[in-house]
Amino acid sequence: MMAYRFSETHPMHPLRLDLTARLCRELELFDRENVTVVEPHVASDDELAAVHERGYIAAVHEVSANPEVPNEARGLGTEDNPAYAGIHEASARLAGGSIDAAEAVLGESALHVVNFGGGMHHASAGKASGFCIYNDAALAIERLLAGGVQKVLYVDVDAHHGDGTQSIFWDDPRVMTISIHESGMSLFPGTGFANEIGGPNAAGTAVNLAVPGLTGDAAWLRAFHAVVPQLAAVFGPEVIVSQHGCDGHKDDDLSNLRLSVDGQRQNALDIAELAQRLCGGRWIATGGGGYNTTSVVPRAWSHLVAIASGKPVPLRTPVPRPWREYVHERYGIWTPETMGDDAELWWRSWEVGYDPADPVDRSIMATRKEVFPLFGLDPWFD
Repeated sequence: MMAYRFSETHPMHPLRLDLTARLCRELELFDRENVTVVEPHVASDDELAAVHERGYIAAVHEVSANPEVPNEARGLGTEDNPAYAGIHEASARLAGGSIDAAEAVLGESALHVVNFGGGMHHASAGKASGFCIYNDAALAIERLLAGGVQKVLYVDVDAHHGDGTQSIFWDDPRVMTISIHESGMSLFPGTGFANEIGGPNAAGTAVNLAVPGLTGDAAWLRAFHAVVPQLAAVFGPEVIVSQHGCDGHKDDDLSNLRLSVDGQRQNALDIAELAQRLCGGRWIATGGGGYNTTSVVPRAWSHLVAIASGKPVPLRTPVPRPWREYVHERYGIWTPETMGDDAELWWRSWEVGYDPADPVDRSIMATRKEVFPLFGLDPWFD
């Protein structure tokens, strides 16, 4: 999976995957009795074609073989998505991991699956975008549907709008995509507003909650709990697929949100609880964005793995000394000493009341007014 490498200076550097896996090992998460680590397969062209255009897959193959000849019309060889030899196989392996996750859930060999190398949510059916070549989350969802699942809920908490996944299932009433992200007024890709609610055959199944820059843990968690549980309950999914981009952290340079590892961990716990309550526990979690590759990403995604295994790592757990020393020796950075940021997570529930002077509350209400009535919910009180 480390072959997904655009360049040594590109923000989406695979060392974040290496450091996450190393931290999981040091925390002995991979040694837990109910955890199995499997090698992802390289998705075939036929598998990729479940959500991607054949012409696009062929274009990725061509750029993979001849990276000096870009295809900017397909988003390949651009500043965001530089071409490199082997880009097809590397991208198809990330995709294969999420397809394997869907197969494991369908085959009941796993209840929870984590692919922290996945979450490539900007890739659309026919174009690469935002560091994403093949949309593994969409491929997992499509595989679940093909395997007989009637409804899938996709929850995307990356700082950036999950535009590619939304576009692929825009008019499919079997899939509800919920994206909570920094507003497109201030952040790439410039989409994901409350009035984007899905196609004519699936009105209300695209849900977008665009929060303003500088939103912190309390307001972000309030936003999540004011929209996601209510819609999830009425939609009635059989499986939840979630994307856990951790680039909303206050120390990440690619967004303007002000989240903590503590808040991101709590959100993963909330999604796990939602899957348990609504889906018999069936849950596929992917990674996504996250560009503070030493101090944030490994901790956030190690928490995700621990939560999926059923035994969360306490926030005050010391980060293992050998791991910290490895990062310092290799990258010259001393990372935080504990698995949390010692943040204050108290948040005000929606039942307390709507504050029209609060910009986050206005964002929440915009989304609730657009979508809630389509499911028989009251935007003010439900």
